[in-house]
Amino acid sequence: MSQLHYPIDELPQPGEKLCIAPGVYWLRFPLPFALDHINLWLLEEIDGWTLVDTGIGLDETRALWRELFASQLEGKPLLRILVTHFHPDHFGLAGWLQAETGATVSISAAEYAKAQGVCELSDAQAGRALAELFRRHGLDEPRAAQIEQRGNRYRHIVPSLPQPVETLVDGQRIDIGGKSWQVVVGRGHAPEQATLHCAELGLLISGDQVLPRISSNVSVYPGEEGGDPLGDYLESLDRFAELPADTRVLPSHGRVFEGLRPRLAELREHHRERLDELLAACDAPRSAAELLPTLFRRELDVHQLGFAMGEAIAHLIYLQRRGELHAECGEDGVIRYQRGAGAAAAVGGQSSA
Repeated sequence: MSQLHYPIDELPQPGEKLCIAPGVYWLRFPLPFALDHINLWLLEEIDGWTLVDTGIGLDETRALWRELFASQLEGKPLLRILVTHFHPDHFGLAGWLQAETGATVSISAAEYAKAQGVCELSDAQAGRALAELFRRHGLDEPRAAQIEQRGNRYRHIVPSLPQPVETLVDGQRIDIGGKSWQVVVGRGHAPEQATLHCAELGLLISGDQVLPRISSNVSVYPGEEGGDPLGDYLESLDRFAELPADTRVLPSHGRVFEGLRPRLAELREHHRERLDELLAACDAPRSAAELLPTLFRRELDVHQLGFAMGEAIAHLIYLQRRGELHAECGEDGVIRYQRGAGAAAAVGGQSSA
């Protein structure tokens, strides 16, 4: 049985704000995916508002913002936007909101650089790079072609980047409405995700780093094959375990919850179970694509397939880095993983994986 407690029964309606602590308001915006919403946070200042995350760059989201400007901001301006990370549901309207309101935008340097890099890719470049990565990890040609044809989805839902931006750094303290909020950086789900902790209010705005009911996607993408995002993610969880046990968590998806430390333990166990399943399945050489049914026991549409492949690769690289699997690139150009006597010697030795 989950040890989480959900202290707020009510959900904010689209276009309305819900007060959940002094000067802290919850917004809930729709998303056109299986994960159908994102939570944003309005923090009240004496002469305006600070916003944490922006929603996705679609006309429907802009319309909701216009409703909020007209009815929910009490005639006070939006002064500042703090972005947790570069993913489109969090960053998509940062440029538009900056242009509409003149608000400053703050985001960590690695997240902004990642957004810039992705936006610079054409549809052909982005689609080809992702499809080639997945082909190297065993994805069959029909599905790889579907991935390639999707092009650069990011540019369509992050239509403009804010300029200029201010940089968020780990440990930075930001005064908002007379309260001190400290930046706590988490890694793995994104390069340098900025969460915000207010000790006085006992609140953590956790972005996607700690969610109550689902595990954040932790994936490898083109150009990142030399990294270890799952290792980064699990290491980051230790940082959040240092926060007070009674911290109330304001996640980007799902409901406000209490029980941070039990949730961190659940997330660690979730990934340990997945890693154990992969190890058991790698009694013979297996590619990431062959292992998708081991990790995802459901049909995957093309949108979900991209996340699933990225996550499978991340878990396999984690095991390889720790000597539990070794990787070999076959004559067909496909990377396959296997447990066995050669695993320890292979750690870090297969650059293509």
